[in-house]
Amino acid sequence: MLRYIARRLFLGVFVLFGVSIMIFVLSRVIPGDPGRLALGPRATQEAVDALNDELYMNEPIYLQYMYWIRDVFHGDFGISLVTKRSVSEDVIQFLPATLELVLVSGIFMAAGSILLGRLAANYKDTFIDGAVRFMAYAGIALPSFVVAVLLLLLFGYVWPVIPVLGRLSSGVAAPAPITDFYIIDALLQGQFGVAWDAFLHLLLPAFALSLGGMFQDARILRNSLTENMSKEYMTVSKSYGLPRQILMSKYLFKPSAASFFTVMGLDFAAMVGNAFLVEKIFNWPGLSRYGINAMLNKDLNAICAVVLIIGLVFLVVNLFVDLIVALFDPRIRLSD
Repeated sequence: MLRYIARRLFLGVFVLFGVSIMIFVLSRVIPGDPGRLALGPRATQEAVDALNDELYMNEPIYLQYMYWIRDVFHGDFGISLVTKRSVSEDVIQFLPATLELVLVSGIFMAAGSILLGRLAANYKDTFIDGAVRFMAYAGIALPSFVVAVLLLLLFGYVWPVIPVLGRLSSGVAAPAPITDFYIIDALLQGQFGVAWDAFLHLLLPAFALSLGGMFQDARILRNSLTENMSKEYMTVSKSYGLPRQILMSKYLFKPSAASFFTVMGLDFAAMVGNAFLVEKIFNWPGLSRYGINAMLNKDLNAICAVVLIIGLVFLVVNLFVDLIVALFDPRIRLSD
């Protein structure tokens, strides 16, 4: 297993290297003059040319990449053309908010999909099964930003019982930074009121972000469970008179969870990049919203940094999911 992890990490370096080349080239061929976009239409041409020279825009693209990757190895992603600050500082500021949102969304997605998938499999071909499958198709077809708008209208105007904008209510001071996750930091410092307020602000964006993946993963788990129910080992286990709940938890769930955890891991990693509209709607100060603003303003350094971070998240989550699947299914460990 250690050799497997080392091999995956080694290959992951080459994947990130390829991603960095691809996104660097794409960010440079997007139409628009980054110097002009950064300085505005009233800036003089001399100022625009000076900024482009500072960004090495007049150099061949391979030299631009060499200068940029050299700085990245030193932890420097350059200066943001929008915020006028170091991109590394912006990432440190905005990334924790997105990670906190994605982690809570992942918890909602995992808990909801396991509950609904097992419920549908337990009551196969009944009204409950049909309702879960219908919700699965509806959840997959309904984009997360549409759900976010509906929740914003419902709880922001019709029934305002839950806060809908930002990470904290106005007048509530953020806890002293430890992990930069407001809920965890507030709990560590005994500020339970702040932790509760931060959790309430997380509820709606986390639910909107997790809904589609929750129903899709529930359908996949339901299909795996129902398929394995007809296997011979389940028939033998039933003949022993074991209770249905023990059969479901101990003998059926583990061999059925491989595809479920694989897809759920991909959904979880995709949340980091797909959260930009949800963050925009709920005014959530996260990295995804920062990234989409960078793309709209052709903020070259910020674009490359955000995409690299999303690629790193995909690599880490995929490795973690593979380890979980290997723990759940010994056949995968033996074959490897």
